[in-house]
Amino acid sequence: MDKVLLANVAIITLGPSGLVLAKRLKKILPRSEIHGLEGRVNEADLAFADTINHLGRIFTEGRPIVCICSTGIVIRALASLISNKLNEPPVISVAEDGSSIVPLLGGHRGANKLVKAISEFTGGHACITTAGDIGLGLALDNPPKGWHVSSLDSAKAITQMLLAREPVSLVVEAGDASWISESKAKFLNKKRNDPSINPIAIRVTDRMIENPGKDLILNPPVLALGVGCERFSDSSEVIELAETTLSNGGYSHKSVAVVVSIDVKSDEDAVHALAQHFKVPARFFPADKLEAEYDRLANPSNIVFEEVGCHGVAEGAALAAVGADGKLLIEKKKSSHATCAVAKSYKFIDPLTIGHAQGKLSIVGIGPGADEWRTPEVTATLFMADEVVGYSLYLDLIKEIIGNTPCHISDLGREEERACQALNLAAKGRRVVLVCSGDAGIYALATLVYELLDSKDNPEWNRINVSVAPGVSALQAAAARIGAPLGHDFCVISLSDLLTSQEKIEHRLRAAAEGDFVVALYNPVSKRRKKLLALAQEILLEKRTPETPVIIARNLGRLDESVKVVSLIELKVDMVDMLTLVLVGSSSTRIFKTTIGERVYTPRGYETKLGKN
Repeated sequence: MDKVLLANVAIITLGPSGLVLAKRLKKILPRSEIHGLEGRVNEADLAFADTINHLGRIFTEGRPIVCICSTGIVIRALASLISNKLNEPPVISVAEDGSSIVPLLGGHRGANKLVKAISEFTGGHACITTAGDIGLGLALDNPPKGWHVSSLDSAKAITQMLLAREPVSLVVEAGDASWISESKAKFLNKKRNDPSINPIAIRVTDRMIENPGKDLILNPPVLALGVGCERFSDSSEVIELAETTLSNGGYSHKSVAVVVSIDVKSDEDAVHALAQHFKVPARFFPADKLEAEYDRLANPSNIVFEEVGCHGVAEGAALAAVGADGKLLIEKKKSSHATCAVAKSYKFIDPLTIGHAQGKLSIVGIGPGADEWRTPEVTATLFMADEVVGYSLYLDLIKEIIGNTPCHISDLGREEERACQALNLAAKGRRVVLVCSGDAGIYALATLVYELLDSKDNPEWNRINVSVAPGVSALQAAAARIGAPLGHDFCVISLSDLLTSQEKIEHRLRAAAEGDFVVALYNPVSKRRKKLLALAQEILLEKRTPETPVIIARNLGRLDESVKVVSLIELKVDMVDMLTLVLVGSSSTRIFKTTIGERVYTPRGYETKLGKN
C-alpha cells in the first residue's frame, strides 16, 4: 500500500461492528481519528450524539470523511451542504465488512484514490462511478503525481467532448503522455494546424502558455532545476533567480519536477525554500556524481572544483537528475550569491529515484504503551518512516503501525549504539524514527542525540534534519490514572546511578524534600540496584509525614497495568520493579475515597481563593 494517503481523515462509525473496521483503517490513514456514536461506540477518539449534525460540521471543516455506514445516511446528512465540487472534501462510504467502498464526493480530490487504496487493504470492491474513469480510463482533472492542470474547467469540457466522441487533438511537446494516449479516449490523428479541422487540443508541454483558449494545458514533470548557492544565502534571491531563469527561457515552473544540488547543501535553507516555493522535493548528489557530468557541462569551473570537488553544481546536478538521455536546457545563470540551471528529461522525472533527500531523524516518544496515549504526530511520523530504530519492547508496542518498515533493534543499555545507528541511517538520506517510550526528551534518547551532535564533528550528521515529537510521559500517565497529584509544583528525579553519581542523586532528593515538591521517581530500582529507593524514602520522611500518599504505577497503558496507593512509611522496595514509576506526594497532597476507588490530588490553592469569594 502507498504510504502517501489523505491525512486527518475522520472515520465515522455508528456501532461496534463498524468499530472493528475503523480500527483497521486507522492504521493505514495518517493522523486519522475514529468518531463514534455516543452510547453505541465506546472506544472512539471522539464521541458525537447527533450523526447528521456531526457529519455536516466535519464536512464544512473540509476534512476527508470515511463513513462506515449506509450511503443513504451520508447523503441525507450532506445534501443541503453540497455546493461547489471544487471545494468539497472527499467523502467515502464503506460497508461494515469492507466489501464495498463508494466515493460519494470529491472523487477527483482524492476520494477515488483513497477508495482504491482501501479496497486493496480490505479486499473489497471499489465502486468508482466518475465518467472519465469509467468511459475513458483516465481523469484529466486528476493526472499522475507531478503533473499539473492549467484549468479544471477545460478538463471537464474536454472530457465531455471525448465521451461524446467529438474531435479532440492530443499534442505532446514534452514528456511521456502514455497515460492519455493509451487510454480508451480517441484522438484525431490529423495535424493540429489543419485549417479544416482546427480542433480543441490537450496540449502536453513544458512551455509557458499565456492564452490557451479552450485547450487543456497539461504540464508534465520533466524539468530539473539545479541550484548552487553560498552558505546562508537569502532564500528570496535564490527563488527570484530561478523564477527569472525559467521565465526568460519561456518554460513553465509547473513542469519543474525537482530541485537538485550537491549533498553539502542538503541543510541549506535557501535550497529547501526554493523547493517549497515550487512545491517539489529537494534532492542531492555527492560530488563524484556531479563530476561524472563534466563532459556535458557548458560552464565548468576550476574554482568550484577546488571548493566542493566537482566542476559544476547547478549544471551538474540538473544533468545528473535527467540522466544520460536528458539534456541541458538552460545553461548556468548567476545572481550575487547563487547559480541555477535547467535540464530536461524526455520522459518524466520521479524525484524519489534520483539522488537522495536531506536525511531526517525524528526522535519520538510513544507514551507508556497504550494506543490512545500515542500522539497523532508520532503515529504519522512512524507511518512515513523509511527505517525505525529502537529497543525491542518499545517496537513490539507499535508493530501494527510500523508494519513491514525495516527495523533495527538493540538491547536495553545500548542507547548510544541506537542513537549513532539512527544518525548514520539518516545521513544516507533516509527518514529515520528513533523510538523511545514515554516522552523522547525525558530520560530518553533526544538528549543523547543532541549530545552526540554537539560533541562529534561529523559533517554528515550535521546536515541531518533532526526533530523531536513529544509523547505522554509516565508521570503524566500515572497522575491521570489516580487523580491529579501533579496539580502543584513537582520535580522528576531518576534513581539510576549509571550516569549520575549517588552523591548527586542524594543531593537532589534532599533539595526536593526541602522544597516540598511532589516527586516523581524514575528508574526506582534495577536488578542490581535496590538501595537508592530506600534512601529516597528515608530522605523524604525527614520532611514529610509517614502518611504521605505514594503512587506505585506499573506497566502503564499495558495489559497488566497496576496503580495503587500506599503511605510513604509503607513503601517497600519489593513493591517496585524496572517497569514502575513511583510518585511521592508533597505535604499538601491529599487522598480520599470515591465509588471507583482512591483518588489523590495536590491542591494548588483554589480553596483559599474560593473562600475569599
